[in-house]
Amino acid sequence: MKVALLGSGVMGSAVLSSFVRADGVTHVAVTDARAGHAREVAERHRGGAPVEVSGGDDNVAAVSGADVVVLAVKPQHVPALLAQVADAVGPDAIVVSIAAGVTCAAIEQALPAGTAVVRVMPNTPATIGQGVAAVSAGATASGDHLDLVELLLAGTGLVVRVPEEQQSVVTAISGSGPAYVFHLIDALAEAGTAGGLPRALALRLAAATVAGSGAYAQTSGEHPALLREAVSSPAGTTLAALEVLDDRAVRAAYGAAVRAAARRADELAAPPGGRA
Repeated sequence: MKVALLGSGVMGSAVLSSFVRADGVTHVAVTDARAGHAREVAERHRGGAPVEVSGGDDNVAAVSGADVVVLAVKPQHVPALLAQVADAVGPDAIVVSIAAGVTCAAIEQALPAGTAVVRVMPNTPATIGQGVAAVSAGATASGDHLDLVELLLAGTGLVVRVPEEQQSVVTAISGSGPAYVFHLIDALAEAGTAGGLPRALALRLAAATVAGSGAYAQTSGEHPALLREAVSSPAGTTLAALEVLDDRAVRAAYGAAVRAAARRADELAAPPGGRA
């Protein structure tokens, strides 16, 4: 199976790491407007797997004969890229987009009728295999198409299926979510530094606490409210801190932030002159 990866930025490189380990992949052709960069990315992923990885800037050549075509460029560059490669997309190829806010319908309109399109919202922790990717089927994408995309993305972390109309909320939670978590880590570290800890130690403590708590929440099977209660001794330090967070309406602020991000995602997905 040949995969064409059009775009080799942060997310393109992250999914490439998964592609070269996926069963059935024999060749990944990586392209970028910066041909030298694409070749460097390809070189880093050669070896360790029976997969040929090539790099360059010829999108049409990469797409020709590809079983899967992955759009990993910035959203504003997708229309021009599709116009360039549409005629080279094979009738049985799957086109996978990881470009935020670009709908399946918009991609389908630029491709030969009946082309299977799958939309994916990944996030940056995919770079270390601990990301989240939500996949949605376009009009003609089947369960088998989604199975294949999930197989290709398995090395990036958690992969879930959602209806495309839920992609804006997914973007607001897991797509933008790492920034909220980094914001929290930075705030905790700053507070630790203000309390007298060396800055480097405060940052290590904050990052490790967030990482460990997230892993614990994911593996324990308990509702996070119960996990929170287990840490909160009567009249203890944790309850004193949580009272401040409740007084400052931090929970409500997170809800408002997610709603704002989802609205913005909807705006980005809307075609000029109207909604999709």
